[in-house]
Amino acid sequence: MLRRMGAVLKCRFYCKNSPGKTVQNRWCEPSRSVVEVAQVTDLCNYNRLVVRQITTTMPEIDTSNLDERQVQLLEEMCILLDENDKKIGADTKKNCHLNENIDKGFLHRAFSVFLFDNKDRLLLQQRSDAKITFPGCFTNTCCSHPLNTPSELEEKGAIGVRRAAQRRLKAEFGIPMEQVTPNELTYLTRIHYKAQSDGMWGEHEIDYILFVQKNVILDPEPNEIQSHCYVTKEELKELLKKADKKEIKITPWFRLIAETFLFKWWDNLHSLKEFMDHETIHRM
Repeated sequence: MLRRMGAVLKCRFYCKNSPGKTVQNRWCEPSRSVVEVAQVTDLCNYNRLVVRQITTTMPEIDTSNLDERQVQLLEEMCILLDENDKKIGADTKKNCHLNENIDKGFLHRAFSVFLFDNKDRLLLQQRSDAKITFPGCFTNTCCSHPLNTPSELEEKGAIGVRRAAQRRLKAEFGIPMEQVTPNELTYLTRIHYKAQSDGMWGEHEIDYILFVQKNVILDPEPNEIQSHCYVTKEELKELLKKADKKEIKITPWFRLIAETFLFKWWDNLHSLKEFMDHETIHRM
């Protein structure tokens, strides 16, 4: 029995003379994306499933100059999508963020959290210089990816994405899980954007926009965040002006959201229901 998990496959081989008996159970990591599965009989009388790999080889990347902890995170499995946000597979965070693959159409699911305190100030972070994409850039509270796991794949009400956001708020900002629960995160809409970080790495995401207003305990992880601050609307506008002058760097998704929807949503922070749009994917 074989089940597809992007570039990782779990293969079980069954003895033809002993139906149901597993004679081998192992992990295979093919170097190419899987596009076809066929059933054959080999010369040793085993009935087995094999994979025909006919797409191009995944690029080999030297990560020796990158932060060790961030490199480990590249092995996480992201959710591959078509342009309508329908799951078509899964692949590693590394493969999903290589420009070479993005140019071939790799698109994955992501989220952006905007957390406000009780004074209506937005929590921003400056990404650590250890980050592989957009290091040192200022951005919204938390930006990451749901993983290809049962709890984060669940789509009804975007609950899987909201669970992933809770997990990452803990990982990046040290916010206790009980302080921001999935049900407290308001799912507004989705955006679809693509951006290069450098010649090798980039983003191509359908990004779920999540809002929450709450005072929380912060204990940032230095490997993720080098600085953070709460800002008012006017302070954010000044930050954007600094970015225009190249005095600071801002992530492309945060700039896109800030230049289109953010201030309108912010003005209506206490009546967001009228802005919820779960049908539209805004192409940015």
